Amino acid sequence: MAAFQSFVVCLIVAFAVVVSPTCADLCPDFYAKVCPDALPAIRSVVQNAINREPRNGASLLRLHFHDCFVNGCDGSVLLDDTANFTGEKTAFPNFQSLRAFDVVDEIKTVVNKACRHNVVSCADILAVAARDSVDILGGSSYYYKVMLGRRDARNASKDDANNDIPSPLLNFTQLLSNFQAHGLNLKDLVALSGGHTIGLARCIAFRGRIYNDTNINPAFAASRQQQCPVTGGDNNIEPLDATTTRFDTVYFNSLMNSEGLLHSDQELFKGDGSESDKLVQLYSTTDNLNFAKDFAASMIKMGNIKPLTGNQGEVRLNCRRVN
Repeated sequence: MAAFQSFVVCLIVAFAVVVSPTCADLCPDFYAKVCPDALPAIRSVVQNAINREPRNGASLLRLHFHDCFVNGCDGSVLLDDTANFTGEKTAFPNFQSLRAFDVVDEIKTVVNKACRHNVVSCADILAVAARDSVDILGGSSYYYKVMLGRRDARNASKDDANNDIPSPLLNFTQLLSNFQAHGLNLKDLVALSGGHTIGLARCIAFRGRIYNDTNINPAFAASRQQQCPVTGGDNNIEPLDATTTRFDTVYFNSLMNSEGLLHSDQELFKGDGSESDKLVQLYSTTDNLNFAKDFAASMIKMGNIKPLTGNQGEVRLNCRRVN
């Protein structure tokens, strides 16, 4: 009996060594010992999802953004409603808009199998999947090391999502104020907005711009009005730029041509020589490494917004519900 107890103690100690992360706070090699196969497993699922539908890349990037802007990068955006709280999925910025929850489910299943244990948080999955999506759709220039070690929230807030996620109707002052409230600055605002170089937007998000804004290319407005009538068709979609499945600098060229699809997009470039204008011009050059560098830095910075670490939160077995 004593020998068996000694064996159990040794086994527990050995298991603890295996599952101990390599650092206490966020760091790029958090899973290096606990599960070296975690990141390749995430990458594989993301690649397959984009192969099936390129739009999944933009959807995964947007999930990470919407997660971080509501009480920090804690995976709360993935939680389904419960009897105890109404989650973020039905908030106005997310309802019938956020996608790829099924891809996240698939990633979680594959990663847990690869790790043979539930050690990779849903919040970290979102951060890695966003990076991999950008890299796959844009090439190696946009690759960066993701800081890891986040844990998952046990609750979510629809009200906070409604209040904290920037609306496509905001003007420049409101946008900058929103980003500053999250610890981000002007460069972060312009660089992260460059994520709109991939993906689509719903008519309800850009109807006001194509019918009411004056700083818009008339031909561009007319073409978008064909798919977005004055009334009805709220869920009709249009590309955010002309190369919606390639992560590039076309988005910034579109702004300089007054062809930003969202009102909030065009607010970044007004042709008045402002600092925002200068950043848009800097990032507009084809294959511009300035944008790649600043986008990566801003993504890492955004990913550091109020993460749960250590004993905070949990690592969810199912990203849609608490353990």
